Amino acid sequence: MKPIWIVDDDQSIRFVLEKALLRDGLPTRSFTNPREVLQALEAAGDEGGPQVLVSDIRMPGGSGLDLLGKVKEKLPGLPVIIMTAFSDLDSAVSAFQGGAFEYLPKPFDLPKAVELIRRAVEESQREEVAEERMGATPEMLGQAPAMQDVFRAIGRLSQSNVTVLITGESGSGKELVARALHKHSQRASGPFVAINTAAIPKDLLESELFGHERGAFTGAQTMRRGRFEQADGGTLFLDEIGDMPFDLQTRLLRVLSDGSFYRVGGHSAVKANVRVIAATHQDLEQRVREGGFREDLFHRLNVIRLRLPRLTDRREDIPMLTRHFLQQSARQLGVEPKRISDAAVARLGTFGFPGNVRQLENICHWLTVMAPAQMIEEKDLPPEVLGDDPVPAPMAQTVAAPPAASPARTDEGLAAPASGQAPATVSGTALGRPAGSADEAWEHGLEVEANALLASGCHDVWDALTRRFESKLILAALASTRGRRIEAAQKLGIGRNTITRKIQELGLE
Repeated sequence: MKPIWIVDDDQSIRFVLEKALLRDGLPTRSFTNPREVLQALEAAGDEGGPQVLVSDIRMPGGSGLDLLGKVKEKLPGLPVIIMTAFSDLDSAVSAFQGGAFEYLPKPFDLPKAVELIRRAVEESQREEVAEERMGATPEMLGQAPAMQDVFRAIGRLSQSNVTVLITGESGSGKELVARALHKHSQRASGPFVAINTAAIPKDLLESELFGHERGAFTGAQTMRRGRFEQADGGTLFLDEIGDMPFDLQTRLLRVLSDGSFYRVGGHSAVKANVRVIAATHQDLEQRVREGGFREDLFHRLNVIRLRLPRLTDRREDIPMLTRHFLQQSARQLGVEPKRISDAAVARLGTFGFPGNVRQLENICHWLTVMAPAQMIEEKDLPPEVLGDDPVPAPMAQTVAAPPAASPARTDEGLAAPASGQAPATVSGTALGRPAGSADEAWEHGLEVEANALLASGCHDVWDALTRRFESKLILAALASTRGRRIEAAQKLGIGRNTITRKIQELGLE
């Protein structure tokens, strides 16, 4: 395998990285400045370059960012990791704009740095695969039984002009279904006009829907056709109909009844041949009971109701939707589509998706921009997905078990308390509980265990005990919050990035 090239004027950094990478079976070659690297590249030719380049930014004899640009010109597929002790926004932005694989601020955690370099090696060694291309992508994707019911309903409604009410949570794809209903109807050749009734101020909504005559109000310089007229012969989609002002509901009811209306300030009735499709995420029956929505309008709209499932009710569609959105994001950004591992897809499948399909689309866009490698791994998923990790049952049982007064030595890991003090100095009082014999039992047990390890000649007592200490703290917090990492971190008084890093280091995933 080609070596990992390390470029840094700090001899200690080069030494530490070399030793760590060699222990991991990765050959290395070190340089003190960019000039030496460029000379070595010229001498090596196309086949003798590095597997991965790890470069500092500020060095005598040249900048790591300039080196990045020159290396990318010669070897565009080479993963380059930029590291610096002077991390700032400009450096980070310049690094990624120059095509850096990752940006590594100093001081860095050595195991994390080696893991990052290992991922870069895997990226450079991946086989060239044909770019995944989407053929003629269906307008709607879904294999779950709940979506098949929706498809059947659209098919049955394709030959009808009946009014349809689409209900479902925000982000479930109500407008997409409305467009499909229009496309497959007899009105497909006519216009499809969509309006969100909640996004337009009440004073303007009437004019937006029905149009206005010149001089109807201040600022009405010309006659304007409303959305009903614009949709003549086609379909009008009224999104968030539950938020329509009460007085406008009366006008809408009249239009649905006889197909005619008056422009604002007008005196002549205007006829419009329009199919109305309405949508809402609200419970309109409840709105009717509360007096916020007209009952007669509700019954006029509720001729055919089409209920869209939540994404959590169609989890079998998540892999298909994820790959579709990744390719869609890649096309929008003009980059190569990223691939996603089965483990990452499985993790996505356990997420709650309160924002439904729209949230999944946003996550895929985030991954296209933020994931460092072409293959998206589970660890690359955004924090809100990783923070929704449920605690396995055996883990929860372990936490729930009462601590023994004299714990036996195990190989479980634990890290030092955040305070930096020895574990034996932490008391029940410090944790906000009154000190007592029961609360102090664990301290005595810790002391016994420490003495036993010291007497045995063990030279990693601190690491062994503190890893176990941190593990128990984190597991207890996760059990208390039902696996919600962000909430657990808040209870422990640490940051969410810290708890995520500790869980990985301690092997608690």
